[in-house]
Amino acid sequence: MADDYYEVLGIPRTADAAEIQQAFRTLARRYHPDVNRDPAAEERFKQINEAYSVLSDPGTRSRYDRFGPDFRQIPEDYDERVAAGQGAGGGAGTYRGSPFGGARGAGRTGAPTWTETGFDGSGVDFEDLFGGMFGGRAGGAGRGGPVPGADQEAELTLSVEEAYRGGRRKITLGGDGAERSYDVTIPPGVVDGQRIRLAGEGGRGRGPGSAGDLYLVVRIAPHPRYRLVGRDIHVDLPVTAWEAALGATVPVTGPGGAVKVHVPPGTSTGRRLRLRGEGMPHPKGSPGHLYAEIQVMVPPSPSPRERELFEELAAVSSFDPRKQT
Repeated sequence: MADDYYEVLGIPRTADAAEIQQAFRTLARRYHPDVNRDPAAEERFKQINEAYSVLSDPGTRSRYDRFGPDFRQIPEDYDERVAAGQGAGGGAGTYRGSPFGGARGAGRTGAPTWTETGFDGSGVDFEDLFGGMFGGRAGGAGRGGPVPGADQEAELTLSVEEAYRGGRRKITLGGDGAERSYDVTIPPGVVDGQRIRLAGEGGRGRGPGSAGDLYLVVRIAPHPRYRLVGRDIHVDLPVTAWEAALGATVPVTGPGGAVKVHVPPGTSTGRRLRLRGEGMPHPKGSPGHLYAEIQVMVPPSPSPRERELFEELAAVSSFDPRKQT
């Protein structure tokens, strides 16, 4: 996406991890489609998720700061390749532009601009350096025998609901005229870090060499309501003071829909109630659990009758939570 991730979250480039997380939570609560019915809110929420997924990871943030919006297209061993191509005399610096700035067939034209010392692209064939991202150049078979293509990775950011349900999704990778689209089947219950393999969609082989595979690494975007721990899902469950004191059966909503949970009498804030098997699905094993954490709520503006009843309770009750161990 073309938007500056720092601007999307409304934070300075010097923001620390706590500031990034706080900005995300504030914006997520405002634009989540479950709470904001504005048609533009869903797209805005996707932008917020994308920005947070990049800036909350120190390594990914560093690459974004260095290479800009095309950072995912830069090979992990970029520095080693540049060093090998420019010899001992080149300097280090910070990238200020698209790595594919020139025509793709132009060899060394369109070289990137660097700050500090003077690398200008001389001696580096950018088609060789970046061509593996979308297959090598035609004629590569003449450089030797068949060579299998390299496996490649890209991140696939999903919401908790998307990861829970699975399904099909069309994604586009690449940029600057070299984009590729894929129809991806997402298994139900994928978790953060899980890899989805697209066979034969990686780097192109040399000559008759087979193409590598493309692995999509799943990243679960932070959610304003759900917290994932492995396949377990944690969610806050607000209850009234009388439901907590007397016990009640109340609905709790998870990614799979609403289910009923029994709140035992005498329940206090912080108690966790487990709903077995209501967490993330597991196609090859046992599903996770859904944990509902009790949050006792009282009327913010009690009616005269409610106030009267609370005052009556205060007069007859000897309960003092500050004396409890």
